Amino acid sequence: MSDKKKKPSKLKARLPRGFADRSAADIRATDEMVGKIRAVFERYGFDPVETPAFEYTDALGKFLPDQDRPNEGVFSLQDDDEQWMSLRYDLTAPLARHVAQNINEIALPYRTYRQGWVFRNEKPGPGRFRQFMQFDADTVGAPGVQADAEMAMMMADTMEALGIKRGDYVIRVNNRKVLDGVMEAIGLGGEENAGRRLTVLRAIDKLDRLGIDGVRELLGEGRRDESGDFTPGAGLAAAQSEVLINTMFSAGLMGESRFENYSVDIRPMRDMKAVNETGSRFYDNILLIDNLTSSPIANDGLFWALSSLRDAFEIIEESGYGSKRIIFDPSVVRGLEYYTGPVYEAELLFDVVNEKGETVQFGSVGGGGRYDGLVKRFTGQDVPATGFSIGVSRLMTALKNLGKLGTDEVVAPVLVTVMDGDTEALGRYQQMTQTLREAGIRAEMYQGNWKKFGNQLRYADRRGCPIAIIQGSDERAAGKIQIKDMIEGRKQAAAIESNEEYRAARPGQFEIDEADLVAEVRKLLAAQRDG
Repeated sequence: MSDKKKKPSKLKARLPRGFADRSAADIRATDEMVGKIRAVFERYGFDPVETPAFEYTDALGKFLPDQDRPNEGVFSLQDDDEQWMSLRYDLTAPLARHVAQNINEIALPYRTYRQGWVFRNEKPGPGRFRQFMQFDADTVGAPGVQADAEMAMMMADTMEALGIKRGDYVIRVNNRKVLDGVMEAIGLGGEENAGRRLTVLRAIDKLDRLGIDGVRELLGEGRRDESGDFTPGAGLAAAQSEVLINTMFSAGLMGESRFENYSVDIRPMRDMKAVNETGSRFYDNILLIDNLTSSPIANDGLFWALSSLRDAFEIIEESGYGSKRIIFDPSVVRGLEYYTGPVYEAELLFDVVNEKGETVQFGSVGGGGRYDGLVKRFTGQDVPATGFSIGVSRLMTALKNLGKLGTDEVVAPVLVTVMDGDTEALGRYQQMTQTLREAGIRAEMYQGNWKKFGNQLRYADRRGCPIAIIQGSDERAAGKIQIKDMIEGRKQAAAIESNEEYRAARPGQFEIDEADLVAEVRKLLAAQRDG
């Protein structure tokens, strides 16, 4: 064996699975989009608040839709005091903690919005990340359906503020208690079936991704995906699954005779004008369910849910949003367990090509609902709340598809080159750079090895700098500055065959008086922009 000391192996630079670096273009596009969203939320009277990325694990609760990962879908660690903390998986559970902790100082109703990164310890895949950004708006302390109706209307206004025209989006609204009533009727009531009800809920929420056949598998024994991973299902009998599928996803026909079996008459619900044909078909399907009328919980709960939907849609209709922008859709259930009533989802309707080369509708970019029990976990008192969350990264992708985002090119900075490296000269170049910045022009002074001037121009090329500022000792003595138009220089250089010709021609370069620096740079930038 050699006595030579083994060289330490180089560390491999690699991203953790499910995480991504963000480019300058992505960051600027996100800032542009978030600014438009924030303007809508502010117009509605919402104020910002910020909570930390970490919360105590018990404060977050166990509400995640995917629990086949360690720590039930969250990233957790134990602090030095042996308390467990977790990275937040959404922005809603931390808000509930914040409200509960400050309940005596917060004026209810509390209207707030938040933007931030959330983290899911789940299996990554195409377009599925473990870290992603959300932008939420919530009203805490408002029990009435008008708060839910306002959320749906604000979602519609947000889509249009982002340049998504009517017909390219829809806000779908449902009430989770409708599904609760149906599950009660097919034998999934009671605490002993809580786990199966949650599995049913999550299966239905995957409709847009898996289709009806995939949902049917998850309602039954389970589903194996393309990678071979198996997801256990709810274990429903075929008859139970078909009741759910037919009720939530398909149209049925029936006569009026079944109405007489109800302890409360739901016929008025079928007449509400704001609920479209989907609503009428849904009510027909509801009435076909065996055991529904014999279950007081299912019967009365269904009536309450449909009544609140009717009231919400009347407010939406009266507010001028009609039944095209905001519609009833019984398949909307949302995957998180903490929703207790109305739920809503923003869906984009235009076509895109997915990673498999298939043409599909873009789908959901956000959603939310009423969660009246989250704050109560801390206070023991009823504190009603409703809100919605926008998936920032997914919505940004959609806006880029529509050409509504990231179209304004950011001009690279003007580069002030360095010809002399003594302290006095560096001070002059820095002052020149500051003069441009104070005039509102992006500028930077070259910070690399100044002795190889060619490297400075190569840097300007790679950086995409529109202009290079050059002043050597001769120009300084004469009160002059050389301005190199990097864009024009690249064009001219393409037609020059030899290096000697290039150096002689100095393409795109001209001399100005030092005092005219700002004016000449502005004029050249304007010419480049217009040309």
